[in-house]
Amino acid sequence: MPQPVEAPGRDLRPARIRIPALDVDRRPVPLGVLDDGSLEAPRRYPDIGWWKDGPLPGAKGNAVVVGHVDSETGPAVFYGLSSLAPGDQISVTRRDAFAVRFRVRSVQRFPLEDFPAKRVYRRDGPSGLVLITCGGTYDRAAGRYLDNVVVFADRAR
Repeated sequence: MPQPVEAPGRDLRPARIRIPALDVDRRPVPLGVLDDGSLEAPRRYPDIGWWKDGPLPGAKGNAVVVGHVDSETGPAVFYGLSSLAPGDQISVTRRDAFAVRFRVRSVQRFPLEDFPAKRVYRRDGPSGLVLITCGGTYDRAAGRYLDNVVVFADRAR
């Protein structure tokens, strides 16, 4: 039987995120929101970050994790994110040592102007996990990709 999700005195922040299909096993860094309302990106390309002011893994709503797809020197931590498939497993071990397991439901690509912010950053409903990276065509003039790859995962029971 799973442990309770919210308990006084327990540290539910993510301590480690594992995505076996991508050979990812990282300690996430906390990320905030920028002045324009967007989630900041990790400073280092090998890092993954989690939305520190959003729902925690296993709580109601979506815990959100982001990482870079690549850098000037090659692939970064979420380079293979678009290759995840429904059913792939993701494990988030919290600081209280409890592992919350998720299964990929869908992998989608959204143009930046059509990013589904309400769906991604929801704070209610079932426990979910959302992974985000850049995707699509790289616009050299703008210095950014034109799309986001978004993985939606549901808590595994």
